[in-house]
Amino acid sequence: MIILLAVSNMNLCSVYFAKEGKIQIFFFFLMLHFLTLPFSCSFSTTLSIMAVKHTVMLLVAVCLYLPGLTHGFQPSFSVDETHRDITRKAVLRKTAEVCRDLATVDGRDFNLKIDDNLSVQEVQKACFSSSTSTAPLSTDIFQTALNEIYGSNEKVYFSLDDLPYHFHSETFLGGRDIITRDMSAVKASVKSENFVAARQVLGQICHIIQDFYSHSNWVELGKTTPYSVLIRPDQPLQNLAGPSTPTCNSCTGDACADNMKPEVLERGLLTSGYFSTFSSSKPAGKCSHGGLRDKTRKRDPVGGINKDSSTSDHGTLHKKAANLAVDATMELLEDIRLAAGDRNFLRLMGLSQSYALCFVIDTTGSMADDIDAAKQVAFNITDSNAGTLQEPSQYILVPFNDPEFGPVIKTTDKNYFKKEINKLTASGGEDEPEMSMSGLQLALTSAPPSSKIYVFTDASAKDSHLKSTNIALIERTKTEVSFLLTNIFSSRRRRSIDGQNFSPRAVRLSNVQLYRDLAQASGGQAIEVRKSDLSLATTVIKDSSAGAVVTVFQVVMDPGRPDNFNFTVDSSVSNVIIYITEVSSLTFTLTSSAGVSQESSQTSGSLASITTVGNLRRIRLNAGNQTGFWQIHINSNSLYSIKVTGQSSVNFIYNLVELQKEGGIRPKEGRPATGGNVTLLVTVTGSDTVTVTKVTLFDSSGPKELIGSIQACHILHLIKDKRSKLQLKLQQTTASIPRLSRF
Repeated sequence: MIILLAVSNMNLCSVYFAKEGKIQIFFFFLMLHFLTLPFSCSFSTTLSIMAVKHTVMLLVAVCLYLPGLTHGFQPSFSVDETHRDITRKAVLRKTAEVCRDLATVDGRDFNLKIDDNLSVQEVQKACFSSSTSTAPLSTDIFQTALNEIYGSNEKVYFSLDDLPYHFHSETFLGGRDIITRDMSAVKASVKSENFVAARQVLGQICHIIQDFYSHSNWVELGKTTPYSVLIRPDQPLQNLAGPSTPTCNSCTGDACADNMKPEVLERGLLTSGYFSTFSSSKPAGKCSHGGLRDKTRKRDPVGGINKDSSTSDHGTLHKKAANLAVDATMELLEDIRLAAGDRNFLRLMGLSQSYALCFVIDTTGSMADDIDAAKQVAFNITDSNAGTLQEPSQYILVPFNDPEFGPVIKTTDKNYFKKEINKLTASGGEDEPEMSMSGLQLALTSAPPSSKIYVFTDASAKDSHLKSTNIALIERTKTEVSFLLTNIFSSRRRRSIDGQNFSPRAVRLSNVQLYRDLAQASGGQAIEVRKSDLSLATTVIKDSSAGAVVTVFQVVMDPGRPDNFNFTVDSSVSNVIIYITEVSSLTFTLTSSAGVSQESSQTSGSLASITTVGNLRRIRLNAGNQTGFWQIHINSNSLYSIKVTGQSSVNFIYNLVELQKEGGIRPKEGRPATGGNVTLLVTVTGSDTVTVTKVTLFDSSGPKELIGSIQACHILHLIKDKRSKLQLKLQQTTASIPRLSRF
C-alpha cells in the first residue's frame, strides 16, 4: 500500500513514489500558504500503519519535473499553471460571484475580495455568511465536487488523444463541436438534477477550452480576451489559417519564441500546432505542437508553439495563456449558470452543507411498524431542517419487496419526498427472505457519492450473492450504509394484513452478519432492535443529519475481547457522541483526560448521558469541556463495534489515483488489485492553516500496528500480502485532530 501525502495551499496531500526495486521519475509539489518558496519539500510528516503481515520499506522521492512530455497544460502539481489550478481559480471566482449576486438581491452584505487567490474555505464561508446556524461549516461536499471536476478534467489529458480534444493540428471546428455538444449535456444533466454526471462532463469541457489557449496562437496574436465563439455554435469561426497556408518558420537552436510567420500575425490568422506521437508527417510549412512526445517537431519547420509550461517552446507566454484560460473557463461557467439558474449552479458546484438522505425500505407484510417509524424520522428531518444548512441536498427512496424492488424516487422537493414515503404500505412477502441486497444496490447506483443510506428490514436477504457487488459500490462511491434491523433473534407471527396471517420469520444469523459486514465496510452501523423500539433507534439518523459530522474513531472487534480504546477530542470538535453496538451483554467504563470515570450502568453521569436501544448504546458527552484524551474500556468477549463522531469544520477526503510516468496523477477507476500498490490523494478540508503530521492506515478489525515515519520527500511503501478492510486516519499538528475514513 503506497500512501500519497503532502500539503499545498489547497490542503492537497500529494507525493509521488518509486516502485519496489527501482526509482522511477516523479515529482513532489508542496506549497504551504505560509512558505515563501513556490517549490518545496520541507514539511515533516509521520505515517503509522496498522495491518497484519505487511512489509515496510522507506524510499526517497525524486523531486523532478520533466517538461516536454505532455500535450496540454500540466494536469496537476507543477511549478507552472496546471489544468487543476486554472479550473480551481475559475470555479471559485464564479461561485463567489454567484453568491455575491444572490446576496445583493437579498440585501445582504458580501465581504469577500474575488480574485485568483481564493480558497475553498473562504468562498464557502462568504456564501454562508448569513446563516444563523451554530453548527460548524464543512467544506467536504464543496471540495468533493471540485475534485470530481478536476478528475474528469485530468482524464482528458491521459485518456482522450483525439486531436480535437486538445485543438491540435488546427482542429478548431471539431474542438468547438465537442465543447458545444458537451455544454448541452451538462445543462440537461443539471436540469434533471444529476449533478454528478454534469460535473464529469464539465471537467472535460474545461480541459478542452483551456487547451485552446496553450495550443493555438491566440495569445501570439495579441488577444487579451477569450475567444467566445468556442462556446457559441451559432457563430462562425473566422480567420482560420487555410490548410495550405504556411504558419511557422523553423526554430533556431533552442530559440522558438519568434517562429510564427510574420504574415500570419499581421493577417490575424488562427492556427495551432500539429501533433503526433506516431508520425512526423504534417502539412508543409505548418507549426508543430512541440515537446518530447511530438514527432512532428523534427519535421521542417522544426520546433513548436505550445505554452503548456514555462519551459515549453513558447513558454514565455505560458502565464498569459493560463490567465486567458481562467477567463475562458469563467465565461463557460457563466453560460451554464444562466441556463441552470443560480441555485442549481451552486448545487452543481457542490456548495452544500448536507449529503443526500436515502431510505431503503422493506415493504413486505410485517413491516408496517417499521414503515411508520421511517416515515416519522423522515418527516422530522425534512421539517426540522427545511430552509437550513442541514437540509438534505437530495431525498432518495427505494422500496423493496419480493420479487419486486424499486422504483427509485429522487427529488430535492421535501414535500414530494414526504408524499412518496407516505404512500408506502406493507403487503405481500409471505415467504422469507426478501430482496434487500437488490434494493441496496439500486440505491447505491442512484445516490450521489458520499451519501448516507439507511436500510429498514426485518428479513434475511434472498439475494445475498450481491454482497461483493454492493461492497464494491460502497468503496467506489464512499457511501455510508446503516441497517435498522428488527426481529433479529426471535420469531413472531407476522402482522395480519387483509385477514391473512403470515408465517413466523426472523432474520437468520448468517444474514445478520451480512448486514454487519456491509455496515462495517462503509463505516455505518447495524442496529438491531425490537419493532416497538425502532423509533428510538432512528435517533442515529437525526444525529448524522446535524451537519459537519466527522468520524473521530471507529473499530470493530470480531471476535470481541476486553480492551482499552483511546481517542482525542480537540477544541474544534463539539457534540461528541459515542455509539457502541454489541451482540450480547456488554459493560464499559468511560474515562476523561481529567481522570474522571463513568460506568455503563450510570445512564446520567458526570461525563455523559447514556441511552440503550436494542444492541445500540448511544453515549452523548455532556456539554462543556469535551477536549482532551479519552479512553473507553470495553468488557465483552462477543463481537462489538465502537464509533465516535463529532461536529467539526476540519476533516479530510481521499481519492485513489495512479501515478503517471509523464508526470502528474490520474483518477483510478474501480477497485485496487489484490496485492498491488495503491496511491491515495488526501485533501484536508475546512482549514487553510492545517499542517498534516500523521496518517494512520489500519485494519479496522485488528489491533496490530506497523509504524513507518516519513520526513520531507520520504515515501512509505507498503507491500500487501492480502486485502484488508482498511481505515485511513489523518492527524494535524496544531491540535492533534484525528479524522477517520473507510476505504
